[in-house]
Amino acid sequence: MTAAATIRLTVNGEDRSLPGGVTLAQVVTELSAAPSGVAAAVNEAVVPRSQWDATVLADADRVEILTAVQGG
Repeated sequence: MTAAATIRLTVNGEDRSLPGGVTLAQVVTELSAAPSGVAAAVNEAVVPRSQWDATVLADADRVEILTAVQGG
């Protein structure tokens, strides 16, 4: 079996190299301490949480991970 190719992504404005086949859920889990209260978008399109596991990221995708902040 051959290893998955590496892909280059932009996550919250930072370039990252990750293994091919990585999902949005994996990226959010890796970068967010608490996935509750988190929203994610790929290439400016919000992805519902129910689709994060099925959303496989591709080379040159732009991912934004946003955390809700409470306050007033």
